[in-house]
Amino acid sequence: MNGAEALVATAVSADIEVCFANPGTTELPLVLALDSVAGLRSILCLHENVASGAADGYGRMAAKPAMCLLHLGVGLANGLANLHNARRAFTPLLNVIGDHATWHVHADPLLATNVESLAHIVSDYVKKSFSATTIAVDVADAIKVAQEDGGRVATLIVPHDAQIGDAGEVIPVRRDQAEKRHSSGRVAHAAQALNSGKAALLLGGDALSEPGLVLAGRIAAAGDVDLLCDTFFARMERGGGLPSPIKLPYFPDEALQLTRRYERVIVAGTRRPVAFFGHAGVPSYLTTEEQTVILTEPREDTLGALAMLASEVNAPQVIRQVAGEPPTMPKGTLDAQALSAVIARLQPSDCIVMDEVLAVGVPYFDASKHSTRFTHLMLTGGAIGQGPSAATGAAVACPNRKVINFQSDGCGAYSVQALWTQARENLDVLTIIGSNRRYEILEVELLRAGMPETGPAARSMLRLDNPNLNWVNVAQGFGVPGVAVDTAEVLARELEKALTRKGPRLIEAIIS
Repeated sequence: MNGAEALVATAVSADIEVCFANPGTTELPLVLALDSVAGLRSILCLHENVASGAADGYGRMAAKPAMCLLHLGVGLANGLANLHNARRAFTPLLNVIGDHATWHVHADPLLATNVESLAHIVSDYVKKSFSATTIAVDVADAIKVAQEDGGRVATLIVPHDAQIGDAGEVIPVRRDQAEKRHSSGRVAHAAQALNSGKAALLLGGDALSEPGLVLAGRIAAAGDVDLLCDTFFARMERGGGLPSPIKLPYFPDEALQLTRRYERVIVAGTRRPVAFFGHAGVPSYLTTEEQTVILTEPREDTLGALAMLASEVNAPQVIRQVAGEPPTMPKGTLDAQALSAVIARLQPSDCIVMDEVLAVGVPYFDASKHSTRFTHLMLTGGAIGQGPSAATGAAVACPNRKVINFQSDGCGAYSVQALWTQARENLDVLTIIGSNRRYEILEVELLRAGMPETGPAARSMLRLDNPNLNWVNVAQGFGVPGVAVDTAEVLARELEKALTRKGPRLIEAIIS
């Protein structure tokens, strides 16, 4: 085998099944290896940020890494935003980047960059394979790191000559993973905190899985405890009677107003909450040091800690369930409330919702708490353009589940090329564009800053209406059928129709 074949064979032996790729000349040996070594499904993406975002969505749903194959430092640069999001989501991800032949780098060719420096920005682990003879061990090490502690981004850089050199025939065996741990001392401290006045459990990571929410619901039922969750979580199981945490508000003053209700905020599977942006006169942290009790951090055994805490507080076997139904079907022109209500009412059981709708979609979280059981994914690192890409990866990981990408128009334009991959692979993704034709979140920020009036230059930076984005034409250009709607009744009719069909589709919901 050459080095490229050894890399692919090692990945397959470690149960890597999918490679999202935007390769170039330096990765051609790896492209050829996809034919000579069976077992790795290759999926072409038209932009690197689609490939990295798809690997993120896949990893979140499959709970194991996909490979993301990129071209040199410039390809990595194009994929950085969604690699940043993946790292913030603690997604297991194997990032493979081709590089110039080692003997050619000294000549400073046009595409030469400091790949290692770029990779460190978004990676928990970076390694460069200088020889074909070490490439199999190097990729096995990277895969092991990617699967550690709930998920890491591991980057392996493979020069062209390492890919074509003789690697031998030995493939490393799959590496065992160390078990995650939790602290019994922290559990005891959390149990004490629950008896020290009004308390809240702030949930993230595994605490938002079905077992985690059931345990948290039992703990909440044992005392005067509210359940909270991160503003932007990686994955949450929702609906169908599961406990529904209160989501921390995006704006820091509103978040502080919520957290100040509690004597203690017990953090499980996430970190002490931090404001999204810094604002003068507002603290960076949304809880005080004295108020914050850390049960587990993101990479620790949150389920084990919650189970021990439930035992410590004699939590009942029942959970605090959410009663009720989704909102009634609205009528008339579309606004944010109506759009969210229609989706929450009609979304099918066991679907996956990738939510990157931002301002237009604020009502969706509360509207959907009464929906049938579904998996809710969100933008995690704040780098917009995650939704179409992550929905693509989620559909690859879960081919028998309907994926709904609830998407704002401004964010969607960042990675619209994902529609082509959805069409090419016939992925069951329904994209619903909340089309308000502006960057509404920036308008809201200006209003909150006391600047309701803007001049023509500033106003032009906030609008997407000169010309309007024609999402139906865009989708059809990439091979995805699309339709535009502007009333709740037509949205409901088109959504019901789309949900009965397999394959990619797009609905542009034009907000009045």
